[in-house]
Amino acid sequence: MLRILHGTNYDFIKVWRLMVVLTLAFIAIGAGMVVVRLVGKRPTVNYSIEFTGGTLMQLKFAQPPQGDELRAVLSGAGYSHAEIQEYGAPDEYTVRARLEGPQAATAQGDSSAKQIERALKAKYGSEGVTVRRGEFVGPRVGDELRRNALIAILISFAVTLVYLAVRFEWRFGVAAVIATAHDTITTIAFITMMHLEVSLTVVAAILTVIGYSLNDTIIIFDRVRENLRKQRRESLRDVLNRSINETLPRSIMTHATTLAATVSLLAFAGEVIRPFSWVMTFGIFTGTFSSIYVAGALLLWIEYRWPRAEGESKGTARALAEERRQKDVG
Repeated sequence: MLRILHGTNYDFIKVWRLMVVLTLAFIAIGAGMVVVRLVGKRPTVNYSIEFTGGTLMQLKFAQPPQGDELRAVLSGAGYSHAEIQEYGAPDEYTVRARLEGPQAATAQGDSSAKQIERALKAKYGSEGVTVRRGEFVGPRVGDELRRNALIAILISFAVTLVYLAVRFEWRFGVAAVIATAHDTITTIAFITMMHLEVSLTVVAAILTVIGYSLNDTIIIFDRVRENLRKQRRESLRDVLNRSINETLPRSIMTHATTLAATVSLLAFAGEVIRPFSWVMTFGIFTGTFSSIYVAGALLLWIEYRWPRAEGESKGTARALAEERRQKDVG
């Protein structure tokens, strides 16, 4: 693969306008689905029990139950708004009973799980249903976890800003930060479209995507910086294309191996880890996309909007003469 991709000369920057339209359309679709859910008075984000507080149970039945029948049992136990979902097989279900109203103030320990289990065994018998997994999160713990997850994402952005300020000059840094923000927004749009359950593992996936994409952008920008010093008479557009092509073999190998791991998790790891696998798989694509078409295009625009003075940054100022800037704009 490295030999096949060695010495390529693809013009990635040529189609940057089309790529901007596509990514804006993708984000708009995600935002539109949020609006539709708001109008329909449905939850805009599918938070897990970890964030909302409540009880999660994984059930195994001796015989596949009827969905309406199972819901009736839960309603009789006082959980009429519980979410019931088939879990990979007709005889396995997950039940998510979120805390609402008086339950939210009085729920303690695993009392909800025991109450649901008693109702199920009264209906299906002690041998007819087995609780394979049960989790309980109190409402205060759920609020704290949600707040901490948001803080973790904000801290990751702050650390990213500090790192870029030290590593690159501001033009490169701004382009990299906006590209990273693009990845976060598109990933959230993807989660909304797929209506994935947002849990702590999904938050971990978002943080991983941020780091993964930033690493890819930094590798390309490092090569851009090196080529700017070497190729004095090339336009910035040509330098960007050259740098992306030179790092393409490494990028393909890295993305292919990472994608193989995430797709394997998606196919074989089961329902619990599936939202994490979906986010990571999508993150590989959006991270690669932003490193090429978002970060590179922004660097071109920033360089034209705020051109360098002749005396600024001796190693690169001569590589960014007025003739090349005009060519980039065209």
